[in-house]
Amino acid sequence: MTATDAILEAALRDLRVPAPPALADRTLVELGLADRFADLDSPIGPIVVAWNGRGVSFVGRADEATFESRFATEIGRPLSRGDTVPATLASAIRRRLAGDRRVRIPLDLRGATEFQVAVWLKALEIPRGEVRPYGWVAAEIGHPRAVRAVGSALGHNPVPLVVPCHRVVRGDGAIGQYSMGGPEVKRLVLSTEGVDLDGLVELAAGGIRYVGSDTTRIVCHPTCHHARRVQARHLVRFRSLPEAVAAGYRPCRICRPVASAA
Repeated sequence: MTATDAILEAALRDLRVPAPPALADRTLVELGLADRFADLDSPIGPIVVAWNGRGVSFVGRADEATFESRFATEIGRPLSRGDTVPATLASAIRRRLAGDRRVRIPLDLRGATEFQVAVWLKALEIPRGEVRPYGWVAAEIGHPRAVRAVGSALGHNPVPLVVPCHRVVRGDGAIGQYSMGGPEVKRLVLSTEGVDLDGLVELAAGGIRYVGSDTTRIVCHPTCHHARRVQARHLVRFRSLPEAVAAGYRPCRICRPVASAA
């Protein structure tokens, strides 16, 4: 080592300072090797959101002990409380909950199967204030017979509300289960979004699965935006899609009803 090298090495050694205590934790979170969580307001009250550098990883109701326990069981990464959800991410989540499907929210869905991700991404396509049956999701992702598997995938959705699994219901009109607190919470979420649950129950009680307009001759899911614009005197009710097709109605290109919807 030359004298110059020795002087330089000594100078660099004198410049050395300890890393900030939180640097290692921040680095792990940014790399997706650990997660942060914080509370966030929502239409159904406070929720808890976990995130890392890859995106939102877990969402639950504001019960911290349960949230941390479920995260440990289902995700398994180190988790620590943050002060707040980052402003940009919090704004995006609020916009999504308000019905903006164009807003991009990064999601960390590592560990999920290809089928589960397909189900969750399809649920993202259902507009706020509308619902679709499990069979619709199954048909849309190319697995029309996998209705039960769709239900199971939705039950394991790690980011409910952000991915609106609450907008998928049973084909017989019943609300179905909800991983974020059961049917009553599901009803609450759908009600805040403007879904006419009493109307759905009434239709289901009469065996009605689809509605059409006698002016456009188009048949839709009952909550489809176009169906809700049909005046009562022009509304036609159908028990099945084949019944509607036989009567000369064509499926809506927006809500895309399918005969296998169950």
